[in-house]
Amino acid sequence: MLQEENRKGTHGWVAVIKVTNTLSIPEEELRFKASRSSGPGGQNVNKLNTRMTLLFDVTNSPSLSQEQKESIQRRLATRINHEGVLRVVCQRHRTQAANRRGATESFLDMLVDALKKRRPRRKTRISAAVKRRRREERARRSRLKRSRSESVEWDE
Repeated sequence: MLQEENRKGTHGWVAVIKVTNTLSIPEEELRFKASRSSGPGGQNVNKLNTRMTLLFDVTNSPSLSQEQKESIQRRLATRINHEGVLRVVCQRHRTQAANRRGATESFLDMLVDALKKRRPRRKTRISAAVKRRRREERARRSRLKRSRSESVEWDE
């Protein structure tokens, strides 16, 4: 969920997007571009620039630590261009404001997911009972197939 707060910055009050308890990103670091939406929508689509594209420079962001930047770049690699800019597009809604909010919420969800600590996978062993059942099933299938292919003698 999108949580915005205002914080006193060097140039007055700044809107800040709270990503986690320890990470907040000033709205100044986000760039928005408006363009025409594609798809159905009639005159609204043809004449209004309602699609919003959010651009966030991951590599040059002063809000992120180096570890956070690497994690985001690794997990969101398909959404980040060669200059290190993350791109999020929203054109679901009919207004720029709603699409801007939607893009910001998607951006927030992506960052939260990319910054989650993943537990390393522990290797497990296949139990003896499972191995035994698998062997028995293979033997049963083998007997069944063999019984189908046994030659049958015909009396003429």
